[in-house]
Amino acid sequence: MIYKIYYQDSKTEIPVRENTKTLFMEAISERDVRQKLKNRPINVEYIQLLEGPYLEYEKQREDFKVES
Repeated sequence: MIYKIYYQDSKTEIPVRENTKTLFMEAISERDVRQKLKNRPINVEYIQLLEGPYLEYEKQREDFKVES
């Protein structure tokens, strides 16, 4: 499954919507995503499962690159 992760670059700063970034990751569950991200110095705001039409829409983005 493909997940979209919304995050901030710093764990120590207050999250600001304008600074939110996204990345796409292939994983078997949300827990698996969190496990894969635990060593990164980022502040995860939200993890969203992508499927169906929303996944197809995201695939059309220029910056759509899936990490595994």
